[in-house]
Amino acid sequence: MNEENKPFSRSADAEGAKANFDANQRKLHSEGVPSLWRQVSNLLILVGVIALIIILDRVL
Repeated sequence: MNEENKPFSRSADAEGAKANFDANQRKLHSEGVPSLWRQVSNLLILVGVIALIIILDRVL
């Protein structure tokens, strides 16, 4: 198959792709990789908020 017929075979804007890569790199270095602990803590916060809403609904 010819290279020209493949969709997304080459970046149309090499400078834009490089800028996007650099922005993602800076974000990764500043925030870090989302870890399991962050996901678990977010889940616990969500469960706590839902439990608080249910408790307040039953009390009031």
